Amino acid sequence: MRQLASRLASNSLVRNAAVLYGAQAGRKVLPLLIIPYLARTLGPSGWGLVAFAQSLGEFIVLVIEFGFSLSATRAIARNRDSKEACAGIAAGVLGAQVLLAVGGIAAAALVGQLVPALRDQPRLLAAALFYAVAQGMTPMWLFQGLERMSLAVTLEIGGRMVGLALLFLFVHSPQDGWRALLFQGVAPAVSTVAGLFLIYRELPFRCPRWSATRDALTEGWPMFIFRSAESLYGVGNSFILGLFASQAQVGYFASGEKISKAAFGLLNPIREALYPRLSSMVQGSRRSAARLARIGIVVMVAGGLMLGAFLFFAAPLLIRLLMGAAFAPAVTVLRILAVLPPILSITYSVGLQWLLPLGRDAEVNQIILRAGGLNLVLATALAPSFAHIGMAASIVCAELFVAVSMVRVVVRSTTLLQRSESDPELSPQLAGPVN
Repeated sequence: MRQLASRLASNSLVRNAAVLYGAQAGRKVLPLLIIPYLARTLGPSGWGLVAFAQSLGEFIVLVIEFGFSLSATRAIARNRDSKEACAGIAAGVLGAQVLLAVGGIAAAALVGQLVPALRDQPRLLAAALFYAVAQGMTPMWLFQGLERMSLAVTLEIGGRMVGLALLFLFVHSPQDGWRALLFQGVAPAVSTVAGLFLIYRELPFRCPRWSATRDALTEGWPMFIFRSAESLYGVGNSFILGLFASQAQVGYFASGEKISKAAFGLLNPIREALYPRLSSMVQGSRRSAARLARIGIVVMVAGGLMLGAFLFFAAPLLIRLLMGAAFAPAVTVLRILAVLPPILSITYSVGLQWLLPLGRDAEVNQIILRAGGLNLVLATALAPSFAHIGMAASIVCAELFVAVSMVRVVVRSTTLLQRSESDPELSPQLAGPVN
């Protein structure tokens, strides 16, 4: 037993996953303090308005992040032994993000003038934009690619503690909703500023050149399409619902969605540790990469099933403890969304964790785009009549479509799920897209 513990402690993948679980503890424990406080301080309508503005901010985060959490992580992982190469990649990504931030802010300001709920709340819109820029610029892609997770975790938890203190000091009524969103941007802002400073103590500084910026945008474009389509049923649901339903109903939906996502977030360290490792391993032996991917499937799917069962049966207790009696309608939302952890565990472990390292971006994007369109159609049909319940059902349908489609591609065009001793290289006849 002692020998096994020693081997696990010396394994870099295990250490990275353990560090990321430390980050997840900070991400989940602190919201257990923040969410009940904000729910009771802001009430369903105030909470719903903040969730609506934050959802718009998440769209801008996607623009700034531009899929670099996947494309740049993969590029850094493949070039981690060359500081010059990593410095060039980092310069290109940061240059691209500055351009994207300017465009994203301009677009959000225009949307804010067209949506009454935001036009009447200029401070809330400004807070959402600050949150978006801070979150979008966080250089997590570089830390993940270099497998330097402990530094990123330390910065993130420190920033979250500062944001939590500010929130308790200055948010005391529904009129302080803009401050609640502003302070949620403090943690990523601290991570971004301190992270960039520390990064360039190790890597040579390179001013962004247009050629490097263009290369970063070209490399990130397929992942941006993937993340943008994913946002149509992932991060933008509160914003979409807010166009059809009351602020209180948005609050009910956002409560169930945040708790469900927080639960699945417990599996994120496994996913975040495996992705750069698999991206690097497939360049050498795909047999070894496939063996590691199969282990990840077992762990994630088992974890997803347990989390889903817990959310379903504990939904009334969780809503009462975290949100308060005023949020009772959120119980139904949470029970519907309890199926997401099992579904998402299949999507990520069977699909994304294998197809993206193999460079199968186009097929992944095709699936995600179809799911995004499906969610928009269902949301438009269901939200006006069924509000938060209809939105929850729409998301489940979209996520189920993604999971089934990912498994179908993996089964038909790779040997990942086959018990075979052969190297799971893609044969020419299996390398094409599956329709």
